[in-house]
Amino acid sequence: MELGQIDAIERTVALGLTRKGYRGRVACILPIPGNGRLAPEEMERRLIEMGFIEGVEISVIHEGPFGRDPIAVRVGEATVALRRRDAMAILTE
Repeated sequence: MELGQIDAIERTVALGLTRKGYRGRVACILPIPGNGRLAPEEMERRLIEMGFIEGVEISVIHEGPFGRDPIAVRVGEATVALRRRDAMAILTE
């Protein structure tokens, strides 16, 4: 990983840490091994299939009643429900 990539990652926030009303853009997908129930490659593929591609506008529109989990996220023109632990793989700016 190059220094420029590290600086870019430091300016991002994981979608799983955001609250209702947050708005931003997807900076990158960075699944962490052992953080979810899927292998990192499979998690990245599924998130991309749901529309979480670099540069797309997102907003958190709903939080679950218990532990604020899951969250509903507006991704472009679609609405997607995610567990917060899965949303930790989505870095936003």
